[in-house]
Amino acid sequence: MTDPVSVLLKYGFLAVLYLFLLWVSRSALKDLRRSNAQLSAPGPGWDAPPDATAMHASPASAAELEALDPRLVVERAPGHTAGMEYEIGQGAVLGRGDQAEIRLEDPFASSRHARLVRQGSALVLEDLGSTNGTYLNEELLGGPQPLHPGDRVRIGDSEFTYMEGG
Repeated sequence: MTDPVSVLLKYGFLAVLYLFLLWVSRSALKDLRRSNAQLSAPGPGWDAPPDATAMHASPASAAELEALDPRLVVERAPGHTAGMEYEIGQGAVLGRGDQAEIRLEDPFASSRHARLVRQGSALVLEDLGSTNGTYLNEELLGGPQPLHPGDRVRIGDSEFTYMEGG
């Protein structure tokens, strides 16, 4: 005959195990829902309210925007050649995924890691809720920040310099 205490302990252990599995699956579903909400966030053509980036840029003419010729220059990045340039235009998404305009072969980059968005005459860098964060001039990005010529953008082991003009 089995001891009632050992049977009780077995069932108690199974109950705790099932509660743990339920908690893990609930957390995973919550993370997936949050990821889907970020994917459905407004895209690069979206203009945030001026106070979202703490800047109030005046609208620029098409000629002024074209003259800026914003681009990212590769300083170092796995799978890229140093000195390579990416034209930004109206904006771009950086990441490991297929939807990113600037593909990173970096294990520390998320599939949609960060994006560059044109707001008025400025180009704004924004982290898209990445796991490892985005760094601007070696400081962790806390929110959308305007880029200035010479700024350094780092995602994992990939580093770029922001440039404007010819």
